Amino acid sequence: MNYIRLIVSIVLCQSAGMIAAILTAQSVQTWYPTLLKPSFNPPNWLFGPVWIVLYLMMGIALYLVWQRSSTGQNVQTAVIFFIIQLVLNAAWSLIFFGLQSPFWAFVEIVVLWVAILITIILFWEISRTASYLLVPYILWVTFAAILNFSIWRLNAAGPTV
Repeated sequence: MNYIRLIVSIVLCQSAGMIAAILTAQSVQTWYPTLLKPSFNPPNWLFGPVWIVLYLMMGIALYLVWQRSSTGQNVQTAVIFFIIQLVLNAAWSLIFFGLQSPFWAFVEIVVLWVAILITIILFWEISRTASYLLVPYILWVTFAAILNFSIWRLNAAGPTV
């Protein structure tokens, strides 16, 4: 087991979440509470712990794939897609909270969902365990997309986006 790769993988994923959280903290406290939310909106305290666990699982999944880099499988392509979806993950927070744009955040989260699905498929070919570790993530992002869409619709001022 390469502990350095494992730590780097986990820290990379946790850092994406922390950077997005730091850059959007003010909006989370000031703008977000003013929005209308659907009845199924989870309590705010739940988001942090869920994301910490999901980023941990993502980091372990990345590590499992990265460990196979000498096997000749499509590890490089899988890691590139992983990084793309991680950047999209952080970008969602910046669009939703930073730009205060639920519509564009919804458009972005759909792209993020596709990138996660592609990553899961690519990981499957290299490490089924890594692929399985991303399933809770795509399920949570599916829920987040539904929540994002609902918040956008509840707060839309009219037909403009």
